[in-house]
Amino acid sequence: MRCGTIREALVEAVLSGPELATPAVQEHLATCPACAQEVASLRETMNLLDEWRAPEPSPYFGARLRAHLREEQTQQSRSWLVWLRRPAVVTAAVALMALGVGMLEGVRWNEAHHEMVADVDKGQPQIVNPGAPVSDLQYLDSHADLFTDFDALDDNQTEAN
Repeated sequence: MRCGTIREALVEAVLSGPELATPAVQEHLATCPACAQEVASLRETMNLLDEWRAPEPSPYFGARLRAHLREEQTQQSRSWLVWLRRPAVVTAAVALMALGVGMLEGVRWNEAHHEMVADVDKGQPQIVNPGAPVSDLQYLDSHADLFTDFDALDDNQTEAN
Protein backbone atom coordinates (compact mmCIF):
# COMPACT_ATOMS: atom_id res chain seq x y z
CA MET A 1 0.00 0.00 0.00
CA ARG A 2 1.03 3.58 -0.55
CA CYS A 3 1.43 6.02 2.33
CA GLY A 4 -1.21 8.41 0.96
CA THR A 5 -3.91 5.74 0.81
CA ILE A 6 -3.19 4.34 4.26
CA ARG A 7 -3.24 7.64 6.20
CA GLU A 8 -6.86 7.22 7.33
CA ALA A 9 -6.23 3.65 8.47
CA LEU A 10 -3.29 4.81 10.63
CA VAL A 11 -5.60 6.64 13.03
CA GLU A 12 -7.70 3.49 13.37
CA ALA A 13 -4.53 1.51 14.05
CA VAL A 14 -3.60 3.92 16.84
CA LEU A 15 -7.07 3.91 18.42
CA SER A 16 -7.73 0.17 18.19
CA GLY A 17 -4.20 -1.09 18.76
CA PRO A 18 -1.65 -2.61 16.37
CA GLU A 19 -2.99 -6.15 16.74
CA LEU A 20 -6.52 -5.12 15.63
CA ALA A 21 -5.31 -3.29 12.50
CA THR A 22 -5.88 -4.90 9.12
CA PRO A 23 -3.09 -7.13 7.77
CA ALA A 24 -2.36 -4.63 4.97
CA VAL A 25 -1.85 -1.85 7.52
CA GLN A 26 0.35 -4.07 9.71
CA GLU A 27 2.47 -5.02 6.69
CA HIS A 28 2.82 -1.39 5.61
CA LEU A 29 3.85 -0.30 9.11
CA ALA A 30 6.49 -3.04 9.18
CA THR A 31 7.99 -1.88 5.86
CA CYS A 32 7.57 1.93 6.07
CA PRO A 33 9.61 3.63 8.82
CA ALA A 34 7.93 7.06 8.22
CA CYS A 35 4.42 5.70 8.81
CA ALA A 36 5.63 3.65 11.79
CA GLN A 37 7.14 6.80 13.29
CA GLU A 38 3.88 8.68 12.73
CA VAL A 39 1.89 5.93 14.45
CA ALA A 40 4.30 5.99 17.40
CA SER A 41 3.94 9.78 17.63
CA LEU A 42 0.13 9.53 17.52
CA ARG A 43 0.16 6.89 20.28
CA GLU A 44 2.37 9.08 22.45
CA THR A 45 0.00 12.01 21.95
CA MET A 46 -3.02 9.86 22.82
CA ASN A 47 -1.29 8.63 26.00
CA LEU A 48 -0.55 12.21 27.05
CA LEU A 49 -4.18 13.17 26.44
CA ASP A 50 -5.36 10.21 28.53
CA GLU A 51 -3.23 11.41 31.47
CA TRP A 52 -4.46 15.00 31.28
CA ARG A 53 -7.18 16.06 33.71
CA ALA A 54 -9.25 19.23 33.52
CA PRO A 55 -8.57 21.59 36.41
CA GLU A 56 -11.24 21.91 39.06
CA PRO A 57 -13.02 25.28 39.10
CA SER A 58 -12.73 27.59 42.06
CA PRO A 59 -15.29 26.95 44.82
CA TYR A 60 -16.55 30.51 44.36
CA PHE A 61 -16.92 30.22 40.59
CA GLY A 62 -20.68 29.49 40.62
CA ALA A 63 -21.47 32.32 43.05
CA ARG A 64 -19.42 34.85 41.05
CA LEU A 65 -21.02 33.72 37.79
CA ARG A 66 -24.57 34.11 39.18
CA ALA A 67 -23.71 37.56 40.58
CA HIS A 68 -22.29 38.63 37.23
CA LEU A 69 -25.41 37.38 35.40
CA ARG A 70 -27.70 39.30 37.79
CA GLU A 71 -25.64 42.43 37.21
CA GLU A 72 -25.88 42.06 33.43
CA GLN A 73 -29.66 41.54 33.59
CA THR A 74 -30.21 44.70 35.65
CA GLN A 75 -28.05 46.73 33.26
CA GLN A 76 -30.06 45.50 30.27
CA SER A 77 -33.40 46.44 31.78
CA ARG A 78 -32.22 50.01 32.38
CA SER A 79 -31.57 50.59 28.69
CA TRP A 80 -34.26 52.53 26.83
CA LEU A 81 -33.85 50.29 23.76
CA VAL A 82 -35.04 47.16 25.59
CA TRP A 83 -38.57 47.68 24.26
CA LEU A 84 -37.25 47.22 20.70
CA ARG A 85 -36.48 43.59 21.47
CA ARG A 86 -40.15 42.77 21.82
CA PRO A 87 -41.53 41.25 18.58
CA ALA A 88 -44.92 42.96 18.89
CA VAL A 89 -43.32 46.40 19.04
CA VAL A 90 -41.09 45.71 16.05
CA THR A 91 -44.02 44.34 14.03
CA ALA A 92 -46.16 47.38 14.84
CA ALA A 93 -43.34 49.78 13.89
CA VAL A 94 -42.83 48.04 10.53
CA ALA A 95 -46.59 48.08 9.85
CA LEU A 96 -46.80 51.81 10.62
CA MET A 97 -43.86 52.56 8.34
CA ALA A 98 -45.42 50.55 5.51
CA LEU A 99 -48.74 52.31 6.01
CA GLY A 100 -47.05 55.73 5.92
CA VAL A 101 -45.15 54.95 2.73
CA GLY A 102 -48.32 53.58 1.15
CA MET A 103 -50.25 56.73 2.00
CA LEU A 104 -47.54 58.98 0.57
CA GLU A 105 -47.42 57.02 -2.67
CA GLY A 106 -51.22 57.04 -2.85
CA VAL A 107 -51.29 60.82 -2.56
CA ARG A 108 -48.69 61.18 -5.32
CA TRP A 109 -50.60 58.80 -7.59
CA ASN A 110 -53.85 60.61 -6.90
CA GLU A 111 -52.31 64.01 -7.79
CA ALA A 112 -50.81 62.69 -11.03
CA HIS A 113 -54.07 60.96 -11.96
CA HIS A 114 -56.10 64.16 -11.42
CA GLU A 115 -53.66 66.19 -13.55
CA MET A 116 -53.97 63.70 -16.41
CA VAL A 117 -57.78 63.61 -16.14
CA ALA A 118 -57.91 67.44 -16.14
CA ASP A 119 -55.80 67.59 -19.32
CA VAL A 120 -58.01 65.02 -21.03
CA ASP A 121 -61.11 67.00 -20.06
CA LYS A 122 -59.63 70.10 -21.74
CA GLY A 123 -59.10 68.08 -24.90
CA GLN A 124 -55.31 68.02 -24.48
CA PRO A 125 -54.23 64.49 -23.70
CA GLN A 126 -50.72 64.56 -22.34
CA ILE A 127 -48.33 61.86 -21.26
CA VAL A 128 -47.18 62.80 -17.80
CA ASN A 129 -44.02 60.68 -17.76
CA PRO A 130 -43.07 59.33 -21.21
CA GLY A 131 -41.04 56.16 -21.30
CA ALA A 132 -37.68 55.62 -22.92
CA PRO A 133 -39.03 54.39 -26.30
CA VAL A 134 -41.23 57.48 -26.72
CA SER A 135 -38.37 59.88 -25.95
CA ASP A 136 -36.05 57.93 -28.29
CA LEU A 137 -38.53 58.23 -31.17
CA GLN A 138 -38.96 61.95 -30.51
CA TYR A 139 -35.17 62.39 -30.58
CA LEU A 140 -34.87 60.48 -33.87
CA ASP A 141 -37.60 62.62 -35.45
CA SER A 142 -35.99 65.90 -34.42
CA HIS A 143 -32.50 64.86 -35.64
CA ALA A 144 -33.39 62.94 -38.81
CA ASP A 145 -31.09 65.07 -41.02
CA LEU A 146 -28.11 64.19 -38.79
CA PHE A 147 -28.72 60.47 -39.13
CA THR A 148 -28.97 60.62 -42.93
CA ASP A 149 -25.29 61.62 -43.02
CA PHE A 150 -24.39 58.36 -41.32
CA ASP A 151 -25.66 56.45 -44.37
CA ALA A 152 -22.91 58.08 -46.45
CA LEU A 153 -20.30 56.81 -43.99
CA ASP A 154 -21.69 53.29 -44.26
CA ASP A 155 -21.47 53.45 -48.07
CA ASN A 156 -17.77 54.54 -47.91
CA GLN A 157 -16.96 51.72 -45.53
CA THR A 158 -18.47 49.02 -47.76
CA GLU A 159 -16.56 50.37 -50.81
CA ALA A 160 -13.23 50.16 -48.92
CA ASN A 161 -13.78 46.47 -48.11
